[in-house]
Amino acid sequence: MSSLALTREGSDDPLVAALRDFAERAFEQARAMPAAAYTSERMLAAETESIFKREWICAGRAEALAEKGDYLAFQIGDIPVAILRDGEGALRAFSNVCLHRMSTLLTGRGNCKSIVCPYHAWTYGLDGTLRGAPHMKNAPAFRKGDYRLPEFRCEVWEGWVYVSLNPDAPPLAEHLQPLYDTVVGRYRLGDYRETFREEHVWNTNWKILAENFMESYHLPQLHAATIGPHSKVSEMECPPGGAAFNYHWITKEASLGVGTAHPNNDYMEGDWRRTTALITVYPGHMITLTPGYFWYLSLRPQGVGKVQILYGGGFAPDYAADEDFETVAQDTKTLLDETNQEDRVGVEAVFRGMLSAYARPGHLNALERPNYEFGQYIVSRVLGVL
Repeated sequence: MSSLALTREGSDDPLVAALRDFAERAFEQARAMPAAAYTSERMLAAETESIFKREWICAGRAEALAEKGDYLAFQIGDIPVAILRDGEGALRAFSNVCLHRMSTLLTGRGNCKSIVCPYHAWTYGLDGTLRGAPHMKNAPAFRKGDYRLPEFRCEVWEGWVYVSLNPDAPPLAEHLQPLYDTVVGRYRLGDYRETFREEHVWNTNWKILAENFMESYHLPQLHAATIGPHSKVSEMECPPGGAAFNYHWITKEASLGVGTAHPNNDYMEGDWRRTTALITVYPGHMITLTPGYFWYLSLRPQGVGKVQILYGGGFAPDYAADEDFETVAQDTKTLLDETNQEDRVGVEAVFRGMLSAYARPGHLNALERPNYEFGQYIVSRVLGVL
């Protein structure tokens, strides 16, 4: 379904009216987006077409695809995509659908010398060209050279692999240059190394989870057993974000030692040596970035009430070189897992509440500026009213 159905002139559609009301409010008078923005199938269909199929979507870290033939398969909406490192060592993204009877080709992660369809064994090279097609000599119209897997935009930014189905999407580095200049470039994130990655499915709307990451207002209550006591939300800074991202940060001595710059770190200066930044790259890539470690989520909706999550993290190279690194890495991962489980309880409860006929959005506070900006971004893409 196209978002055009939601932007028709003179519409008295309650969802359209509620989204327009949200979008037209200044931040000082802002409320959360209406419940229907999270529970409506029409809304999700519009987001899929106008956002996920148009924007840059994060598929994880490039180092997870280090060797020739390494691949991962995932979905953008209803489009199966395969990302692989080709014979020349470049990362490329292809349609993950066979050009014969349209079976999906690769699943999960792995390494291959060629892409072999599991249905009829049509075989493609790592450059997407058809190399073999059994028993097709008896098909007079068949020409092997006519077949090549459609290719999508695939670029790497600061160690992250992004894919876009949109041939007109701006170059990724240009798209995220303001974020690099303001925050990310200070950390040299491209040098960090991933130590874990997992995939999970939670029972909530993808935007609820995204917004949960964007605000620290919930830390004292929801995370009372983990990071809440160490988080002074009054010290959080929530400056305005950009067209493609938002962020907030806190400057403090971290409760985890690896949250501050390593003594051997000679490139971070001043308060940045102890600043934790929480970054959202629209639509659904969230990064917690510290001078010593990072963790991230990349979200792909599987329905109104289900979201697939790529969850991973890693460390700056100076910490990875320490003798006690394995213990530090495990302790950090344990805390992140416990924190994530608390978040799951919270965001699934929010989605259940939004299904109620009595659900009403309340006013936002200063700590929720990123949520407001995210909502403005969503409505601008879906309705085109901004």
